[in-house]
Amino acid sequence: MASVLSMTGYANVARELPGRSISLEIKSVNGRFLDIQFRLPDELRSIEPALREMLGARISRGKVEYRASTAASMGDTPRLALNAALLNALAEVDARIRQAMPDSAPLSVADVLRWPGMTDDGADAGDTVRAATLDIARQALDEFTATRMREGEKLKAMLLERVDRMESMLKDIQPRLPEAIAAYQEKMAAKLREALGASDDERVRQEIAVYAVRIDIAEELNRLGAHLAEVRRVLGAGGPAGKRLDFLMQELNREANTLGSKSVSKELSDAGLEFKLLIEQMREQVQNIE
Repeated sequence: MASVLSMTGYANVARELPGRSISLEIKSVNGRFLDIQFRLPDELRSIEPALREMLGARISRGKVEYRASTAASMGDTPRLALNAALLNALAEVDARIRQAMPDSAPLSVADVLRWPGMTDDGADAGDTVRAATLDIARQALDEFTATRMREGEKLKAMLLERVDRMESMLKDIQPRLPEAIAAYQEKMAAKLREALGASDDERVRQEIAVYAVRIDIAEELNRLGAHLAEVRRVLGAGGPAGKRLDFLMQELNREANTLGSKSVSKELSDAGLEFKLLIEQMREQVQNIE
């Protein structure tokens, strides 16, 4: 059985490499669509498509912020390998230029180190860091998914608790409904007889029959029960359920509004208000479900 996932999640993973440290952070909040924002150093820009593909395979909705950083490890002495052939060529060119132009300044150490290709170990080191980052990204994504799953299970438990309460309320209301309607009809009949006169019993019966159809809430109660059963089914099936649950909250609220407008007793009015409160609590939490 698939789990219900929250759109809220967090993970932070770090790893030490020889002479280099890598740190990854993933955090997300709810969103209508999948929106991924990357914050990567220049040396990791080339693996952004791979990181995006990893996230997209595991997440369908939410606003995700992905941060990565690299730094030299504390206490490690950087090892710099120079391109000997290029160094010799630069020295020869520098000597020839100074011979032709005696007043020209010689190349400084900084100039030499900044020369493209002079530190020929850069490419290999960059490849190592990028490969390690992709490996760490998988671990971070596993932890990130685990936090979303744990949060999703909490949301699921809360929603099911509200479903249980509403189903219990329906069981209490349905047996009392005929009595409440009959009492209200008798009250209305007395008022109509007073207004129309005792001699017009047929008119009174017709008016009561028409009004009885208008105040019958059996259909609304049945639909409420059906929608609650569907909420329970969707939560049990798991997976991306947020959009379906959001639709069901709208349908539940519609039936609760109709129930309130057709109320024939204080008890039913109070139940309608309680239904709306519980549905609103559920709707707020459903916004966080993927």
